[in-house]
Amino acid sequence: MNELPQQLVNGLLLGSMYGLVAIGYTMVYGIVQLINFAHGEIFMLGGFGAITVYLYVLPDGTTLWIALPLMLIGGILVAVLAAVGAERLAYRPLRTAPRLAPLITAIGLSLALQQAVWAWYPDAKESVNFPQIDGGPYEIGGVTIQTGDIFLLAAAPISMAILAYFVMKTRTGRGMQATAQDPDTAKLMGINTDRIIVVAFALGAAFAAVGAVAYGLKYGQVQFRMGFILGLKAFTAAVLGGIGNIYGAMLGGVALGLAEALSTAYIADIPGMDQFGSQSWANVWAFVLLILVLLFRPQGLLGERVADRA
Repeated sequence: MNELPQQLVNGLLLGSMYGLVAIGYTMVYGIVQLINFAHGEIFMLGGFGAITVYLYVLPDGTTLWIALPLMLIGGILVAVLAAVGAERLAYRPLRTAPRLAPLITAIGLSLALQQAVWAWYPDAKESVNFPQIDGGPYEIGGVTIQTGDIFLLAAAPISMAILAYFVMKTRTGRGMQATAQDPDTAKLMGINTDRIIVVAFALGAAFAAVGAVAYGLKYGQVQFRMGFILGLKAFTAAVLGGIGNIYGAMLGGVALGLAEALSTAYIADIPGMDQFGSQSWANVWAFVLLILVLLFRPQGLLGERVADRA
């Protein structure tokens, strides 16, 4: 049990990254009832946007502490432009179509973005090394914090605080809440629902880009396939927390990260279960958790605050 605090921290960090990406799924679904399966690729584009700034925009020898804010801005810009373009060109024309049409479109867009990066970005056919923070790892109270996790430790709570303030205190945030509850009535009250939907896509993409930078710092590389599995896990996190609930998205991400960390650490210690505790089984246990939640609490951990408009 001495390693329990370490595994809890590992799960919390991993879950925070899932939660940052899950916010995009849940915000878009809460407003337009669309499951944007291309959101994992928006996350991937954020990572490539950040590394592009580092490799091709900044002068050689720029220290990471100076480069990191500029990389973050570059990743957010690329992700937001891609998400807004997808909403305008791919999703908006299908807004009144049967739900299956935008769902298939999202899957097709996901594959198209993967192949575009694979074809056009140098070295993307393998992986691109991501710059790392010097120093560390750091020992705090018997828990080891890797240098790549420092950014995530700061970025996740700051991002959630900004999002909570934006949604609860700003005019646009209140417009998002009204549009989520009833878009037709919101439009009659003078709210530009098209603009609100674009803002939801843009915000989700920005948080996904933050998660992508955290991913690069944690694992030391980005690759064109990285959005597929992580996007599925982020969607799982959104469902766990209660899709349509932005706070539930982060809670679901943390629950999923803890489930992965604890399962890989302790299931192997159970007699006869050693082969099920490897890292390769982490994805399996994550989806087992999803199945259990859907069986016993299908609305998610926090429930869905957005009424079904089907």
